[in-house]
Amino acid sequence: VRSSAASDVYKRQVYNISRYRQKQEGNMEFNKYFDHTFLKAFATKQDIDTLCQQAKELNTASVCVNEEWVAYCKNVLKDTEVKVCSVVGFPLGQCGLNTKIYEAKEALKDGADEIDYVLNVGDVKMGNFDKIKEEMEILTKICHDQHKGIKVIFENCYLTKEEIKKCAKIAKEVKPDFIKTSTGFGTSGATVEDVKLMKDTAGKNVEVKAAGGIHSYAEVKEMIKAGATRIGASATVQIIEEFNR
Repeated sequence: VRSSAASDVYKRQVYNISRYRQKQEGNMEFNKYFDHTFLKAFATKQDIDTLCQQAKELNTASVCVNEEWVAYCKNVLKDTEVKVCSVVGFPLGQCGLNTKIYEAKEALKDGADEIDYVLNVGDVKMGNFDKIKEEMEILTKICHDQHKGIKVIFENCYLTKEEIKKCAKIAKEVKPDFIKTSTGFGTSGATVEDVKLMKDTAGKNVEVKAAGGIHSYAEVKEMIKAGATRIGASATVQIIEEFNR
């Protein structure tokens, strides 16, 4: 039997954009920090409709969904500024490069504006950084050739600080648009310490997305202070409500 608690919360929430002042946090409108996210296995059309409606009303940076929903979201959001983000190799990152290439191309064909892919944590643990770099170069080129964005998910909960640094150094060289802390499906999510380490290492040309376990404005504020310019969250509505109190 499907657990519907998270879905029921989405169904009950109906918000009017007029309730929100488009205030800034740092150099951006606060709402534009957010990839409004629903990646659960039990996602239904009603869940995705609610996600898109909330994203439209809040004018978030994007909705982040599994590839199954990319074309549908693209159509629903076609007259808005909200982008569609899809995940690739998610959430384990061990489906192999050819599968990631196929998934990325399919998502882009269906209308994805951004791709969040999971690197192969096993390769990191084995020190196969040439493979990490090759994968990052190939997937970044596929997205950039179509003028689309790409984010590399490190899944930091399984990595040492030195391994995070090595991956961020590769990203500094390859230049994906973002490096991202977590899938939200690992043993823990984003930390301020990791965000700062990733940003300090990757430099000014690669942005950082904090994701996983972020539920409050206080947490978001600290992530932004540490260097994050994108936040992945399913609690976007609640966070923006808190920000505007």
